[in-house]
Amino acid sequence: MPPPRRRSPLLRIFKRTKETDQKTEQALERTRKGWFSNISGLFSREKLDDEVWDELEELLIGADTGVSTTQKVLGELQLRVEKDRIADPQQVQALLKQELVAVLQNGTEKGRIWGEEGPPPDSRPAIILVVGVNGTGKTTSVAKLAQAYREDGEKVVVAAADTFRAAAIEQLKSWGEVVGADVVAHKQGADPGAVVFDALTAAESRSADVVIIDTAGRLHTKFNLMEELGKIRRVIERKVPEGPDEVMLVLDATTGQNAMVQAKAFSEVVPITALCLTKLDGTSKGGIVFAVADQLGIPVRFIGTGEQPEDLTPFDAEEFVEALFAG
Repeated sequence: MPPPRRRSPLLRIFKRTKETDQKTEQALERTRKGWFSNISGLFSREKLDDEVWDELEELLIGADTGVSTTQKVLGELQLRVEKDRIADPQQVQALLKQELVAVLQNGTEKGRIWGEEGPPPDSRPAIILVVGVNGTGKTTSVAKLAQAYREDGEKVVVAAADTFRAAAIEQLKSWGEVVGADVVAHKQGADPGAVVFDALTAAESRSADVVIIDTAGRLHTKFNLMEELGKIRRVIERKVPEGPDEVMLVLDATTGQNAMVQAKAFSEVVPITALCLTKLDGTSKGGIVFAVADQLGIPVRFIGTGEQPEDLTPFDAEEFVEALFAG
């Protein structure tokens, strides 16, 4: 009989530290010094007239917050300002922050591991399916997530189910050695479903706590992508009828509104429960976070803050918004 599974009641990846706060601020530096610096400047004026509201709308849209999300946020903000007869620009800025935080808290109940849908039973490993377009940092994010769980004392099995690219398989094998996770892999071109089946079987026999599944992301052949992800889901459900416990979509923040297109495409294939945003430090338009959270109702759970295994930071809506307006 395999040894009993040990699962931490509170995972390390959700424990905020001074270091994670600093990493978030650093990742948002370009966005903060760009669009949101200009937004903050609006509230240094003596009064808020129609011209200021128009500029605020333009800046939010320019930061990739999206037209509909911007109009929703400003609509709610103006209602509160008029209702409470607020004239102080600093108070209005504080209310804007509250509205932006509310947008980011949309859908946070989703998921059995990081949400409120009830945790997976201790009798089996937690299953995380990771999806995303190639080039977004998906495979690296899988490794970082494995690292976070390993540092928390969890036993991790990673499925290298992106069999389309030999580089992805080799990359995961190398990461597995670095972070101390077991990687289940087949040859390039193998059936991804078979890889997932073997990984779930290995996780059971080894009493693993977490299974993280990397997948291919070829959006230019959407039909094949849908077929492949659909098959992987069926394989998981044959083993665990209620699985997977989380479906994490990895998005590259530098792609702006194209990230929204990707999110919608993947949402049509699998029920996305979490977002991981990578390369935030490479864009001045971090507002895409608000657009995705608002329009798709998918919570952001992590942001990539660097290239090292430990550079995966838990997302906190209030901390994120404060970091945008800091300085």
